[in-house]
Amino acid sequence: MDSLENSSSRDVPGARKPVLNKYAFAAALLASATSILLGYDIGVMSGAIIFIKENIHISTIEVEILVGSLNVCSLFGSLLAGKTSDLIGRRLTIVLAASTFLVGAVLMGFAPSYPFLVAGRVIAGVGVGYSLMIAPVYTTELSPATSRGFLTSLPELFITLGILFGYLSNYILAGLPNRINWRIMVGIAGAPAAAICLGVLAMPESPRWLVMKGRYGEAKKIIQKISHTMEEAESRFQEIKIAASGLDSENSSQFSGKGVWKELLLTPSPSLRRILIAAVGINFFMQASGNDAVVYYSPQVFKAAGIHNKRHLFGITVIMGISKTFFVLVSALFLDRFGRRPLLLLGTLGMVFSLVGLGLGSKFLAENNSEPTWAMVLSIIAVCAFLSFFSIGIGPITWVYSSEIFPMKYRAQGTSVAISVNRLVSGGVAMSFLTIANKITFARVFFILAGIMTMATIFFYILLPETKGKTLEEIEGLFEARPSDVEN
Repeated sequence: MDSLENSSSRDVPGARKPVLNKYAFAAALLASATSILLGYDIGVMSGAIIFIKENIHISTIEVEILVGSLNVCSLFGSLLAGKTSDLIGRRLTIVLAASTFLVGAVLMGFAPSYPFLVAGRVIAGVGVGYSLMIAPVYTTELSPATSRGFLTSLPELFITLGILFGYLSNYILAGLPNRINWRIMVGIAGAPAAAICLGVLAMPESPRWLVMKGRYGEAKKIIQKISHTMEEAESRFQEIKIAASGLDSENSSQFSGKGVWKELLLTPSPSLRRILIAAVGINFFMQASGNDAVVYYSPQVFKAAGIHNKRHLFGITVIMGISKTFFVLVSALFLDRFGRRPLLLLGTLGMVFSLVGLGLGSKFLAENNSEPTWAMVLSIIAVCAFLSFFSIGIGPITWVYSSEIFPMKYRAQGTSVAISVNRLVSGGVAMSFLTIANKITFARVFFILAGIMTMATIFFYILLPETKGKTLEEIEGLFEARPSDVEN
Protein backbone atom coordinates (compact mmCIF):
# COMPACT_ATOMS: atom_id res chain seq x y z
CA MET A 1 0.00 0.00 0.00
CA ASP A 2 1.37 3.44 -0.99
CA SER A 3 0.66 4.93 2.39
CA LEU A 4 2.84 2.32 4.04
CA GLU A 5 5.91 2.75 1.86
CA ASN A 6 9.36 3.90 2.88
CA SER A 7 11.04 6.88 1.30
CA SER A 8 13.97 4.98 -0.18
CA SER A 9 12.14 4.75 -3.49
CA ARG A 10 12.02 8.53 -3.50
CA ASP A 11 15.72 8.93 -2.83
CA VAL A 12 17.03 6.13 -5.01
CA PRO A 13 15.71 6.32 -8.61
CA GLY A 14 14.32 3.07 -9.94
CA ALA A 15 14.34 1.36 -6.56
CA ARG A 16 11.49 -0.92 -5.62
CA LYS A 17 9.24 0.66 -3.03
CA PRO A 18 9.70 -1.25 0.26
CA VAL A 19 7.28 -1.57 3.13
CA LEU A 20 7.11 0.82 6.06
CA ASN A 21 10.28 0.97 8.14
CA LYS A 22 9.55 -1.05 11.29
CA TYR A 23 11.90 0.90 13.54
CA ALA A 24 10.34 4.25 12.59
CA PHE A 25 6.87 2.74 12.98
CA ALA A 26 7.62 1.37 16.47
CA ALA A 27 9.04 4.71 17.65
CA ALA A 28 6.09 6.65 16.20
CA LEU A 29 3.68 4.20 17.82
CA LEU A 30 5.22 4.66 21.26
CA ALA A 31 5.33 8.46 20.96
CA SER A 32 1.75 8.65 19.71
CA ALA A 33 0.53 6.48 22.59
CA THR A 34 0.74 9.55 24.85
CA SER A 35 -2.32 10.90 23.02
CA ILE A 36 -4.44 8.05 24.40
CA LEU A 37 -4.42 9.96 27.70
CA LEU A 38 -6.40 12.88 26.28
CA GLY A 39 -8.74 10.56 24.38
CA TYR A 40 -9.51 8.50 27.46
CA ASP A 41 -10.22 11.64 29.47
CA ILE A 42 -12.60 12.98 26.80
CA GLY A 43 -14.46 9.68 26.57
CA VAL A 44 -14.60 8.78 30.24
CA MET A 45 -15.62 12.26 31.42
CA SER A 46 -18.70 12.18 29.19
CA GLY A 47 -20.10 9.51 31.53
CA ALA A 48 -18.16 10.13 34.74
CA ILE A 49 -19.45 13.69 34.97
CA ILE A 50 -23.01 12.37 35.34
CA PHE A 51 -22.02 10.39 38.45
CA ILE A 52 -19.73 13.15 39.77
CA LYS A 53 -22.63 15.60 39.58
CA GLU A 54 -24.92 13.19 41.44
CA ASN A 55 -22.30 12.26 44.05
CA ILE A 56 -20.84 15.65 45.04
CA HIS A 57 -23.79 17.79 43.89
CA ILE A 58 -22.23 20.38 41.58
CA SER A 59 -23.97 22.89 39.32
CA THR A 60 -23.97 23.04 35.51
CA ILE A 61 -21.37 25.84 35.58
CA GLU A 62 -19.15 23.78 37.90
CA VAL A 63 -19.54 20.85 35.50
CA GLU A 64 -18.35 23.04 32.61
CA ILE A 65 -15.40 24.34 34.66
CA LEU A 66 -14.43 20.80 35.63
CA VAL A 67 -14.67 19.50 32.06
CA GLY A 68 -13.07 22.51 30.39
CA SER A 69 -10.27 23.10 32.91
CA LEU A 70 -8.18 20.26 31.50
CA ASN A 71 -8.34 21.75 27.99
CA VAL A 72 -7.63 25.30 29.13
CA CYS A 73 -4.67 24.25 31.28
CA SER A 74 -3.29 22.09 28.47
CA LEU A 75 -2.69 25.47 26.79
CA PHE A 76 0.16 26.09 29.25
CA GLY A 77 1.62 22.64 28.68
CA SER A 78 1.65 23.08 24.91
CA LEU A 79 3.25 26.54 25.20
CA LEU A 80 5.97 25.23 27.52
CA ALA A 81 6.55 22.10 25.44
CA GLY A 82 8.19 23.92 22.53
CA LYS A 83 10.98 25.47 24.60
CA THR A 84 11.28 22.38 26.80
CA SER A 85 11.71 20.01 23.85
CA ASP A 86 14.39 22.26 22.33
CA LEU A 87 16.28 22.21 25.64
CA ILE A 88 16.02 18.60 26.85
CA GLY A 89 15.01 16.78 23.67
CA ARG A 90 11.81 15.33 22.22
CA ARG A 91 12.06 11.96 23.99
CA LEU A 92 12.43 13.27 27.55
CA THR A 93 9.61 15.74 26.91
CA ILE A 94 7.33 12.78 26.16
CA VAL A 95 8.35 11.23 29.51
CA LEU A 96 7.58 14.54 31.22
CA ALA A 97 4.14 14.65 29.55
CA ALA A 98 3.14 11.16 30.67
CA SER A 99 4.46 11.54 34.24
CA THR A 100 2.61 14.86 34.71
CA PHE A 101 -0.64 13.29 33.54
CA LEU A 102 -0.03 10.35 35.90
CA VAL A 103 0.09 12.71 38.90
CA GLY A 104 -3.12 14.42 37.78
CA ALA A 105 -4.97 11.11 37.24
CA VAL A 106 -4.04 9.83 40.71
CA LEU A 107 -5.16 13.09 42.32
CA MET A 108 -8.51 12.95 40.49
CA GLY A 109 -9.12 9.35 41.50
CA PHE A 110 -8.56 10.09 45.20
CA ALA A 111 -9.98 13.63 45.25
CA PRO A 112 -11.92 14.20 48.52
CA SER A 113 -13.76 17.26 47.18
CA TYR A 114 -14.51 19.35 44.10
CA PRO A 115 -11.46 21.67 44.46
CA PHE A 116 -9.10 18.67 44.59
CA LEU A 117 -10.83 17.21 41.53
CA VAL A 118 -10.28 20.45 39.60
CA ALA A 119 -6.65 20.55 40.79
CA GLY A 120 -6.11 17.05 39.42
CA ARG A 121 -7.53 18.07 36.05
CA VAL A 122 -5.32 21.18 35.99
CA ILE A 123 -2.19 19.03 36.47
CA ALA A 124 -3.41 16.42 33.98
CA GLY A 125 -4.13 19.25 31.55
CA VAL A 126 -0.52 20.42 31.60
CA GLY A 127 0.57 16.87 30.77
CA VAL A 128 -1.97 16.68 27.93
CA GLY A 129 -0.65 19.95 26.51
CA TYR A 130 2.89 18.58 26.48
CA SER A 131 1.81 15.33 24.81
CA LEU A 132 -0.32 16.96 22.11
CA MET A 133 2.58 19.13 20.99
CA ILE A 134 5.48 16.71 21.26
CA ALA A 135 4.01 13.48 19.84
CA PRO A 136 3.36 14.80 16.30
CA VAL A 137 6.59 16.84 16.26
CA TYR A 138 8.70 13.83 17.26
CA THR A 139 6.93 11.55 14.76
CA THR A 140 7.22 14.11 11.97
CA GLU A 141 10.95 14.48 12.52
CA LEU A 142 11.47 10.72 12.50
CA SER A 143 9.25 9.77 9.55
CA PRO A 144 10.17 9.21 5.90
CA ALA A 145 8.39 11.60 3.51
CA THR A 146 6.13 9.02 1.86
CA SER A 147 4.80 7.56 5.12
CA ARG A 148 4.84 10.73 7.23
CA GLY A 149 1.09 11.27 6.82
CA PHE A 150 0.33 7.78 8.15
CA LEU A 151 2.78 7.94 11.03
CA THR A 152 1.94 11.51 12.10
CA SER A 153 -1.78 10.75 12.10
CA LEU A 154 -1.24 8.05 14.74
CA PRO A 155 -1.76 10.55 17.63
CA GLU A 156 -5.36 11.09 16.44
CA LEU A 157 -5.83 7.32 16.20
CA PHE A 158 -4.72 6.96 19.82
CA ILE A 159 -6.97 9.86 20.88
CA THR A 160 -9.88 8.04 19.27
CA LEU A 161 -8.90 4.71 20.83
CA GLY A 162 -8.71 6.51 24.18
CA ILE A 163 -12.22 7.89 23.66
CA LEU A 164 -13.47 4.38 22.88
CA PHE A 165 -11.81 2.96 26.01
CA GLY A 166 -13.36 5.79 28.02
CA TYR A 167 -16.81 4.94 26.66
CA LEU A 168 -16.26 1.27 27.45
CA SER A 169 -15.18 2.19 30.98
CA ASN A 170 -18.40 4.18 31.42
CA TYR A 171 -20.49 1.27 30.16
CA ILE A 172 -18.75 -1.37 32.29
CA LEU A 173 -18.48 0.62 35.54
CA ALA A 174 -21.84 2.41 35.42
CA GLY A 175 -23.44 -0.25 37.63
CA LEU A 176 -21.15 0.42 40.61
CA PRO A 177 -22.18 2.81 43.41
CA ASN A 178 -21.89 6.49 42.44
CA ARG A 179 -19.33 7.21 45.14
CA ILE A 180 -16.94 4.64 43.61
CA ASN A 181 -17.57 4.31 39.87
CA TRP A 182 -16.39 7.74 38.74
CA ARG A 183 -13.22 7.51 40.86
CA ILE A 184 -12.22 4.26 39.17
CA MET A 185 -13.15 5.72 35.76
CA VAL A 186 -10.83 8.74 36.05
CA GLY A 187 -8.13 7.12 38.23
CA ILE A 188 -7.26 4.15 36.01
CA ALA A 189 -5.95 6.59 33.38
CA GLY A 190 -2.77 6.58 35.47
CA ALA A 191 -1.98 3.01 34.37
CA PRO A 192 -1.31 3.77 30.67
CA ALA A 193 0.55 6.95 31.69
CA ALA A 194 2.96 4.87 33.81
CA ALA A 195 3.40 2.35 30.98
CA ILE A 196 4.17 5.15 28.51
CA CYS A 197 6.85 6.59 30.84
CA LEU A 198 8.66 3.25 30.78
CA GLY A 199 8.10 2.52 27.08
CA VAL A 200 9.39 5.88 25.90
CA LEU A 201 12.78 5.19 27.49
CA ALA A 202 13.39 2.60 24.73
CA MET A 203 12.74 5.14 21.95
CA PRO A 204 15.48 6.89 19.96
CA GLU A 205 15.90 10.65 20.11
CA SER A 206 14.79 12.75 17.14
CA PRO A 207 17.70 12.84 14.64
CA ARG A 208 16.82 16.41 13.68
CA TRP A 209 17.09 17.54 17.31
CA LEU A 210 20.43 15.74 17.60
CA VAL A 211 21.71 17.52 14.48
CA MET A 212 20.60 20.87 15.94
CA LYS A 213 22.69 20.02 18.99
CA GLY A 214 25.69 19.11 16.85
CA ARG A 215 25.51 15.40 17.79
CA TYR A 216 26.00 14.19 14.22
CA GLY A 217 27.26 10.70 15.03
CA GLU A 218 24.19 9.80 17.11
CA ALA A 219 21.87 11.34 14.52
CA LYS A 220 23.44 9.39 11.68
CA LYS A 221 23.06 6.06 13.50
CA ILE A 222 19.36 6.68 14.09
CA ILE A 223 18.78 7.81 10.48
CA GLN A 224 20.39 4.59 9.27
CA LYS A 225 17.90 2.61 11.38
CA ILE A 226 14.87 4.49 10.07
CA SER A 227 16.02 4.31 6.44
CA HIS A 228 15.88 1.36 4.04
CA THR A 229 19.29 1.82 2.42
CA MET A 230 22.60 3.48 3.29
CA GLU A 231 22.16 5.76 0.26
CA GLU A 232 18.82 6.97 1.55
CA ALA A 233 20.24 7.47 5.06
CA GLU A 234 23.11 9.57 3.73
CA SER A 235 20.75 11.65 1.57
CA ARG A 236 18.43 12.35 4.52
CA PHE A 237 21.36 13.14 6.81
CA GLN A 238 22.78 15.69 4.37
CA GLU A 239 19.35 17.34 3.89
CA ILE A 240 18.97 17.72 7.66
CA LYS A 241 22.50 19.13 8.04
CA ILE A 242 21.82 21.72 5.33
CA ALA A 243 18.56 22.73 7.01
CA ALA A 244 20.29 22.93 10.41
CA SER A 245 23.00 25.18 8.98
CA GLY A 246 20.38 27.92 8.67
CA LEU A 247 19.63 28.10 12.39
CA ASP A 248 21.42 31.46 12.64
CA SER A 249 22.91 30.48 15.94
CA GLU A 250 26.45 31.35 16.98
CA ASN A 251 26.86 27.80 18.12
CA SER A 252 24.24 25.43 16.69
CA SER A 253 25.34 22.69 19.06
CA GLN A 254 23.93 24.86 21.87
CA PHE A 255 20.65 25.57 20.06
CA SER A 256 17.84 25.95 22.58
CA GLY A 257 15.21 27.92 20.67
CA LYS A 258 16.53 31.31 21.81
CA GLY A 259 15.13 34.16 19.74
CA VAL A 260 12.59 31.95 17.98
CA TRP A 261 9.56 33.54 19.66
CA LYS A 262 10.56 37.00 18.44
CA GLU A 263 11.14 35.85 14.86
CA LEU A 264 8.02 33.72 14.85
CA LEU A 265 5.53 36.22 16.29
CA LEU A 266 7.02 39.71 15.81
CA THR A 267 9.25 39.67 12.73
CA PRO A 268 8.25 36.64 10.61
CA SER A 269 9.20 36.42 6.94
CA PRO A 270 6.25 36.32 4.47
CA SER A 271 6.55 32.54 4.08
CA LEU A 272 6.80 31.97 7.84
CA ARG A 273 3.75 34.19 8.36
CA ARG A 274 1.77 32.06 5.88
CA ILE A 275 2.92 28.90 7.65
CA LEU A 276 1.87 30.30 11.05
CA ILE A 277 -1.54 31.35 9.69
CA ALA A 278 -2.08 27.90 8.18
CA ALA A 279 -1.04 26.06 11.36
CA VAL A 280 -3.05 28.29 13.71
CA GLY A 281 -6.04 28.25 11.35
CA ILE A 282 -6.33 24.47 11.08
CA ASN A 283 -5.97 24.10 14.86
CA PHE A 284 -8.57 26.81 15.49
CA PHE A 285 -11.15 25.23 13.19
CA MET A 286 -10.45 21.74 14.54
CA GLN A 287 -11.81 22.77 17.94
CA ALA A 288 -14.26 25.46 16.77
CA SER A 289 -16.07 22.56 15.06
CA GLY A 290 -17.35 21.61 18.53
CA ASN A 291 -16.07 18.03 18.25
CA ASP A 292 -14.65 17.81 21.79
CA ALA A 293 -17.78 19.35 23.29
CA VAL A 294 -20.06 16.93 21.40
CA VAL A 295 -17.96 14.01 22.69
CA TYR A 296 -17.74 15.35 26.27
CA TYR A 297 -21.47 16.02 26.41
CA SER A 298 -22.70 13.24 24.10
CA PRO A 299 -24.99 11.76 26.82
CA GLN A 300 -26.67 15.18 27.17
CA VAL A 301 -26.94 15.48 23.38
CA PHE A 302 -28.56 12.05 23.18
CA LYS A 303 -30.84 12.89 26.10
CA ALA A 304 -32.03 15.85 24.05
CA ALA A 305 -32.65 13.32 21.26
CA GLY A 306 -35.05 11.44 23.53
CA ILE A 307 -32.82 8.69 24.98
CA HIS A 308 -32.87 8.72 28.78
CA ASN A 309 -31.75 5.25 29.98
CA LYS A 310 -28.11 5.49 31.15
CA ARG A 311 -27.10 2.06 29.88
CA HIS A 312 -28.60 2.87 26.49
CA LEU A 313 -26.81 6.23 26.45
CA PHE A 314 -23.44 4.64 27.18
CA GLY A 315 -24.13 1.82 24.70
CA ILE A 316 -24.69 4.34 21.90
CA THR A 317 -21.49 6.19 22.82
CA VAL A 318 -19.55 2.90 22.52
CA ILE A 319 -20.91 2.46 18.98
CA MET A 320 -19.97 6.08 18.28
CA GLY A 321 -16.43 5.42 19.54
CA ILE A 322 -16.05 2.36 17.30
CA SER A 323 -17.18 4.43 14.31
CA LYS A 324 -14.66 7.19 15.10
CA THR A 325 -11.82 4.70 15.46
CA PHE A 326 -12.62 3.03 12.14
CA PHE A 327 -12.62 6.29 10.18
CA VAL A 328 -9.41 7.58 11.80
CA LEU A 329 -7.75 4.34 10.73
CA VAL A 330 -9.10 4.76 7.18
CA SER A 331 -7.71 8.30 7.07
CA ALA A 332 -4.31 7.18 8.39
CA LEU A 333 -4.00 4.42 5.80
CA PHE A 334 -4.93 6.61 2.84
CA LEU A 335 -3.46 9.97 3.86
CA ASP A 336 -0.21 9.40 1.96
CA ARG A 337 -2.04 8.06 -1.11
CA PHE A 338 -4.70 10.73 -1.62
CA GLY A 339 -3.01 13.64 0.15
CA ARG A 340 -3.98 16.02 2.94
CA ARG A 341 -6.24 18.44 1.02
CA PRO A 342 -8.76 15.95 -0.48
CA LEU A 343 -9.44 14.20 2.83
CA LEU A 344 -9.51 17.49 4.72
CA LEU A 345 -12.04 19.07 2.36
CA LEU A 346 -14.14 15.89 2.24
CA GLY A 347 -14.21 15.78 6.04
CA THR A 348 -15.19 19.42 6.58
CA LEU A 349 -17.94 19.33 3.93
CA GLY A 350 -19.31 16.15 5.50
CA MET A 351 -19.27 17.84 8.91
CA VAL A 352 -21.28 20.78 7.52
CA PHE A 353 -24.07 18.51 6.25
CA SER A 354 -23.99 16.38 9.42
CA LEU A 355 -24.36 19.44 11.65
CA VAL A 356 -27.25 20.74 9.55
CA GLY A 357 -28.94 17.33 9.92
CA LEU A 358 -28.27 17.31 13.68
CA GLY A 359 -29.67 20.83 13.96
CA LEU A 360 -32.85 19.87 12.11
CA GLY A 361 -33.33 16.71 14.20
CA SER A 362 -32.76 18.64 17.45
CA LYS A 363 -35.15 21.39 16.34
CA PHE A 364 -38.02 18.97 15.70
CA LEU A 365 -37.39 17.11 18.95
CA ALA A 366 -37.44 20.36 20.93
CA GLU A 367 -40.65 21.55 19.29
CA ASN A 368 -42.60 18.27 19.54
CA ASN A 369 -43.48 16.70 22.87
CA SER A 370 -44.11 13.36 21.15
CA GLU A 371 -40.41 13.05 20.20
CA PRO A 372 -40.90 11.67 16.64
CA THR A 373 -38.84 8.55 15.94
CA TRP A 374 -37.51 9.85 12.62
CA ALA A 375 -36.04 12.92 14.35
CA MET A 376 -34.39 10.74 17.02
CA VAL A 377 -32.87 8.49 14.34
CA LEU A 378 -31.74 11.51 12.30
CA SER A 379 -30.03 13.05 15.34
CA ILE A 380 -28.20 9.84 16.25
CA ILE A 381 -27.06 9.23 12.66
CA ALA A 382 -26.01 12.88 12.31
CA VAL A 383 -23.88 12.76 15.50
CA CYS A 384 -22.14 9.59 14.33
CA ALA A 385 -21.64 11.04 10.82
CA PHE A 386 -20.27 14.31 12.25
CA LEU A 387 -17.71 12.49 14.39
CA SER A 388 -16.81 10.13 11.52
CA PHE A 389 -16.20 12.97 9.06
CA PHE A 390 -14.13 14.72 11.73
CA SER A 391 -12.10 11.52 12.15
CA ILE A 392 -11.40 11.11 8.44
CA GLY A 393 -10.44 14.75 7.87
CA ILE A 394 -9.56 17.57 10.23
CA GLY A 395 -9.02 15.30 13.27
CA PRO A 396 -5.90 13.42 12.15
CA ILE A 397 -4.76 15.92 9.49
CA THR A 398 -4.43 18.79 11.99
CA TRP A 399 -1.64 16.96 13.82
CA VAL A 400 0.06 15.99 10.57
CA TYR A 401 -0.14 19.36 8.87
CA SER A 402 0.68 21.70 11.75
CA SER A 403 3.79 19.71 12.72
CA GLU A 404 5.23 19.20 9.22
CA ILE A 405 4.99 22.69 7.69
CA PHE A 406 7.31 24.60 10.07
CA PRO A 407 11.03 24.86 9.21
CA MET A 408 13.35 22.98 11.59
CA LYS A 409 14.32 26.02 13.64
CA TYR A 410 10.70 26.98 14.33
CA ARG A 411 9.07 23.54 14.42
CA ALA A 412 8.87 22.93 18.16
CA GLN A 413 7.81 26.42 19.22
CA GLY A 414 5.69 27.08 16.12
CA THR A 415 3.77 23.86 16.69
CA SER A 416 3.36 24.79 20.36
CA VAL A 417 1.74 28.11 19.36
CA ALA A 418 -0.68 26.36 17.01
CA ILE A 419 -1.62 23.69 19.54
CA SER A 420 -2.01 26.32 22.27
CA VAL A 421 -4.72 27.89 20.10
CA ASN A 422 -6.20 24.41 19.70
CA ARG A 423 -6.35 23.94 23.47
CA LEU A 424 -7.67 27.44 24.20
CA VAL A 425 -10.54 27.07 21.74
CA SER A 426 -11.27 23.53 22.95
CA GLY A 427 -11.46 24.72 26.55
CA GLY A 428 -13.60 27.71 25.65
CA VAL A 429 -16.08 25.57 23.72
CA ALA A 430 -16.20 22.85 26.40
CA MET A 431 -16.73 25.41 29.19
CA SER A 432 -19.56 27.21 27.40
CA PHE A 433 -21.30 24.53 25.32
CA LEU A 434 -24.03 23.55 27.79
CA THR A 435 -24.69 27.13 28.93
CA ILE A 436 -25.08 28.37 25.35
CA ALA A 437 -27.21 25.36 24.40
CA ASN A 438 -29.49 25.98 27.38
CA LYS A 439 -29.93 29.61 26.31
CA ILE A 440 -30.37 29.23 22.53
CA THR A 441 -31.15 25.46 22.19
CA PHE A 442 -28.97 22.64 20.87
CA ALA A 443 -30.42 23.11 17.37
CA ARG A 444 -29.13 26.66 17.03
CA VAL A 445 -25.72 25.68 18.39
CA PHE A 446 -25.42 23.02 15.70
CA PHE A 447 -26.48 25.45 12.95
CA ILE A 448 -23.80 27.91 14.17
CA LEU A 449 -21.19 25.13 14.10
CA ALA A 450 -22.26 24.26 10.54
CA GLY A 451 -21.57 27.88 9.56
CA ILE A 452 -18.13 27.76 11.21
CA MET A 453 -17.22 24.59 9.31
CA THR A 454 -18.35 26.21 6.05
CA MET A 455 -15.82 28.99 6.71
CA ALA A 456 -13.23 26.33 7.57
CA THR A 457 -13.73 24.63 4.20
CA ILE A 458 -13.14 27.93 2.37
CA PHE A 459 -10.04 28.66 4.51
CA PHE A 460 -8.52 25.24 3.81
CA TYR A 461 -9.23 25.43 0.08
CA ILE A 462 -7.58 28.84 -0.31
CA LEU A 463 -4.66 28.76 2.14
CA LEU A 464 -3.45 25.17 2.62
CA PRO A 465 -1.17 23.74 -0.10
CA GLU A 466 -0.70 19.97 -0.50
CA THR A 467 2.34 18.55 1.34
CA LYS A 468 2.02 14.88 0.37
CA GLY A 469 5.34 13.24 -0.52
CA LYS A 470 7.47 16.30 0.26
CA THR A 471 10.44 16.15 2.63
CA LEU A 472 10.32 18.48 5.61
CA GLU A 473 13.11 20.47 4.01
CA GLU A 474 11.04 20.92 0.81
CA ILE A 475 7.74 21.93 2.41
CA GLU A 476 8.87 25.44 3.35
CA GLY A 477 9.14 26.26 -0.37
CA LEU A 478 5.42 25.61 -0.81
CA PHE A 479 4.74 28.72 1.26
CA GLU A 480 7.24 30.94 -0.56
CA ALA A 481 4.66 31.49 -3.32
CA ARG A 482 1.13 32.69 -2.75
CA PRO A 483 -1.01 29.73 -1.58
CA SER A 484 -3.28 30.11 -4.64
CA ASP A 485 -0.25 29.68 -6.89
CA VAL A 486 0.77 26.37 -5.31
CA GLU A 487 -0.34 23.35 -7.26
CA ASN A 488 -2.97 21.35 -5.32
